[in-house]
Amino acid sequence: MIFAVDAGNTNIVFGGIDHSGQTAFLCRISTDTDKTEDEYAVQFKTLINLNNFSASDFEGGIIASVVPQLTIILQKAVEKVIGHTPLVVGPGIKTGLDIRIDNPAQLGSDLAVGAVAAIALYPKPLMVIDMGTATTICVVDKDSVYRGGIIAPGVKVSMESLTKNAAQLQSIGLYPPKKAIGTNTADCMRSGLVFGNAAMLDGLIDRMSAEIEGTPTVIATGGLASAIVPYCSHDIILNNELLLIGLQLIYERN
Repeated sequence: MIFAVDAGNTNIVFGGIDHSGQTAFLCRISTDTDKTEDEYAVQFKTLINLNNFSASDFEGGIIASVVPQLTIILQKAVEKVIGHTPLVVGPGIKTGLDIRIDNPAQLGSDLAVGAVAAIALYPKPLMVIDMGTATTICVVDKDSVYRGGIIAPGVKVSMESLTKNAAQLQSIGLYPPKKAIGTNTADCMRSGLVFGNAAMLDGLIDRMSAEIEGTPTVIATGGLASAIVPYCSHDIILNNELLLIGLQLIYERN
């Protein structure tokens, strides 16, 4: 079994995944750049044990990180726990992805990993939506070529900006209101955040679909996807294990 870690700006998702791509367990912790490698090692080991596994169950590990200051810390933490130095997705790592953007070196490791998994699992062309600190959509064409995508402010980033810069607006939960037209401040904000982000995804899918050949399969992942995707008008597949599967595939290729 492989220990796979996807480090984002808001959350770190990690778990165990076997060679067939089956996820044994999946955990999510908050990203904290002030934590030491020992603190992360304790969290990893505790949650491995809570899921009825042990460090000896892992033959190796792999990390994708969009938080540069944490990458080495996480690498050392994983090594302490499982006794193997994990691979880090980046220069020199074989992904098997055919990237056709202006500067392939700029492609985030999380976007590459999600695309690798989607290509292996779903019909092409396809779009992968990842809803975390940022909302991203990447596009893979019918020939499995990575064509590019979009980056937009994430749902919580938008909410935090709104409450920070508007004195009379308070932070709210992300459950949707019963109708689009709000009749109080909280429901107006919820409608804007939930239905507004769902409408943004629908509109972007339409616009991006017009630029590629074929009808895309659309997959969504990320901590906030389940709060928004059910209110989209397009058929979107939710897969919270997508990046771990991509990490397992990249591990096998290296």
